[in-house]
Amino acid sequence: MGESEQDERPGPAGAAGSAHSVDAALDEVVATMGGARRTGQHEMARAVADTLDDGAHLLVQAGTGTGKSLAYLVPTLLKTVSSGQRAIVSTATLALQRQILGHDLPLVTETLTRHLGREPDVALLKGWHNYVCKHKVAGGYPDDEGALFAATEAAPSTAEEHPGEAEESLGGQVVRLREWAAETDTGDRDDLVPGVSERAWRQVSITSLECLGQKCPLLAECFPERARAHAREADLVVTNHAMLGIAATGNPKVLPEHEILVVDEAHELPDRVTAQATVELSAAVVERTARTARRHAGLPLTGLQEAGEELRPLLMAVPEGRLRSGLPEELAPVVRAIADGAREGMSAMRDQQTSASEAGAKSVAHSALLALFEVADRLLSDRISEHVDVLWCERGRRPGEGSRLMLAPLNVAGPIAGDLLAGRSAVLTSATLALGGTFQATARSLGLADGAYRSELVSSPFDYGRQGILYVAASLARPGRDGTDEKLLAEIAELVTASQGGALGLFSSRRGAQAAAEALREQLEWPILLQGDDVLPTLVRDFAADPTASLFGTLSLWQGVDVPGLSCRLVFIDRIPFPRPDDPVKAARTEAVGRAGGNGFMAVSATHAALLLAQGAGRLIRSTTDRGVVAVLDPRLRTARYGSFLAASLPPLWPTTDPEVVRGALRRLAGEALTTDDSAAADGSAASGVTESAAR
Repeated sequence: MGESEQDERPGPAGAAGSAHSVDAALDEVVATMGGARRTGQHEMARAVADTLDDGAHLLVQAGTGTGKSLAYLVPTLLKTVSSGQRAIVSTATLALQRQILGHDLPLVTETLTRHLGREPDVALLKGWHNYVCKHKVAGGYPDDEGALFAATEAAPSTAEEHPGEAEESLGGQVVRLREWAAETDTGDRDDLVPGVSERAWRQVSITSLECLGQKCPLLAECFPERARAHAREADLVVTNHAMLGIAATGNPKVLPEHEILVVDEAHELPDRVTAQATVELSAAVVERTARTARRHAGLPLTGLQEAGEELRPLLMAVPEGRLRSGLPEELAPVVRAIADGAREGMSAMRDQQTSASEAGAKSVAHSALLALFEVADRLLSDRISEHVDVLWCERGRRPGEGSRLMLAPLNVAGPIAGDLLAGRSAVLTSATLALGGTFQATARSLGLADGAYRSELVSSPFDYGRQGILYVAASLARPGRDGTDEKLLAEIAELVTASQGGALGLFSSRRGAQAAAEALREQLEWPILLQGDDVLPTLVRDFAADPTASLFGTLSLWQGVDVPGLSCRLVFIDRIPFPRPDDPVKAARTEAVGRAGGNGFMAVSATHAALLLAQGAGRLIRSTTDRGVVAVLDPRLRTARYGSFLAASLPPLWPTTDPEVVRGALRRLAGEALTTDDSAAADGSAASGVTESAAR
C-alpha cells in the first residue's frame, strides 16, 4: 500500500500502544461479553501485539477455550486503526468465519470505538462465485449448460449448511434466487436462507474469468466489485483460505494491499493452497469445453473435439496411480493437440466482432478455453520431471466417468512464504501447530526457516490431566490393511458398553466406520449414528441431544465436531491416521525429503498423522467441565519408535494402558451422564476430575 493510501485512514497515535493497553482493551471486551479473564488469551494477545509492532512472523498454538479470535482481533484492530495499515484475517471454515463476523468483531469494534476515536471499518471478501451476478440474472449470460428447470426435478440437498431444509425443485430454487437477487444488499450466497444447491446457484453466478469487468453494463451494481472496493478501504478484511490459495498460486491481486495477515486454523493452509493449485484433464473436460466454444462463440473447433474423443481410450489404458516419469509418451501428442485447439479457439475469438448482448456468452467460452489451455500447457512442461508438479491418473468415481489426469504442486511452502507471508507481519494460529512437541514441522510446511519466526504455546484453560484419560489399547495387534478385525470390534464394543453410548468413533476409512456401526448395532442396545446416514449437522445435533447415542465417521468428524458436555465422554480412534500409501502427493513429498537428506516418513506421514491425532483427540475436552476418555486402538502409539512424536502432539491427558481402569471411569461417567442433566455438570457440580475417579 502506498503512503498516500495510508494517510487517508489515520487513527489516533499510539492506539496500538503498550502491552498494558492491549491487556486493558482485551479485559474490557471480555467484560462486555460477560466473560472472565483467561491467562492464555492475554499471553497470546501480547505476543500478537509485539509481532505486529516489529513486522515479524508468529506461530501461536492456542487450544480450545483460549479465546484466540479475541486475542488476535483486539491487538490487530488497535494496530490497523492507529497506523493506517490494513489486516487480512483468514479462516478455513465457514463456521469460524460466521463466528468472527457475527459475534466477535461487532463486540470488539463497539468496545474499541470508544478509545480509537472512530469505528474500525471491517469488510468481508470471498471468491467471485460466491456472489450473485446481476448481469447474469438480467440475461446477460447464457444459462448453465445442461441445467433443467422442470418444477418436478429434485435438486441436491443443501442441508449441510441448512439442516432440516425440505427438498425443493431446481426450478423453484432458481425462481427464489432471482427474487432474492432483486432485494439483497450483499449478493452473498451465505445470506440466502434457506440455501440452494450448487446447480441452482450456477444460474445466477459466474467465475472471475467469466466476468466482463469494465465492459459490464451493470458494473455499478456488481456485488463482488462492491465487496472488493470495500475491502480496499477497510481496516480489517475477513476472508478464507481458498482466497489465500488463489493469491499464493499466481494471482496475488485477488487480495487488497495489506501489511498484516492473520491466519486462523492455520494447520489447514498448506492443504488448501495445494487444493487450489490442483488441476485435472479428462475427455469429459475437453468435450465440454469444445461444446461451450461451439454453443457460446460459434466455434466448431473440430480438432479439439476429436482430441477429446482420442483422449478417452488412451487414458483408460494408463494405469491408476502416480506417473513418476511425467506425461506418458502416448499421451503427449493428444495433449499437445488439446493445447493447440484451445489456443486456436482463443485466437479465433480475438478476431470476432462481439455485440453487447453476446459479450457474456463469449466470456464464458473464452474462460473455458483458457483454463483448458493452461492445464494442457502445464502437463507438457518440464515441471513434473523437475519435481515441481506431481502427476497421477485416477478412475472416475461413477460408472462410465472414465479416467482423468491429476496434477498438483509438489511443494507449496515456497508460494506460502513468498507470496503470502513475505514483507508483512503474519500471525498463524491453531489449536494444533506444535507437532511432536515443536513448531518445526508446521514452520517447514509454511516455508519458514529456523530463526524466521517466533513461536508461542499459550497456556490452556483446561486441566487435561484431571479432565481426561488417554488410553492406548496396547494389547491389540498392529492394525493390518484388511480393515476392522474381530478383536478391534470387541474392544470398541466393550468401551461403548462401559460408556453406555456417548462415543465419538473416529475411523481412518469409511469402510471401517460402516463395518463397526453394523456390528455394534447388532450387539448393543444404544443408538449408533453413522456418517452418511444423514447430513452431518443433523447427525451431530442428534448425537449431542441423546447421551446414549454414539456417532461413527471419518475425516470431517476428526476436525469438525464440537459437542461439549457428557454427551461426548468417549472419543476412540481406530488406528493412527497415516496417509494412504498410494497418496501420490504425499508419496512424492516423502521422496523429495529423502532426496534432500531428511527423513521423509517423519516429515510427511508422521506429521500428517500427528496433526489428525491431535485434532481428533481435541474433540473430547471442549470446556473446563468436560471429562472423558480418548482411546487410541492402535498399539503403535506406545510401541513404535515414532510413537513418542505422535504422543507429544496430543493434549496432556492422563495416560494408561489398563483397560479395567478406563472401563471403570467410563461406567462412572455414564452413570452421571444418564442421571444428571448436562447443565448440572456444566455448573461445576462434579466433585472431582475423571482421572482421580479412575484411580480410586
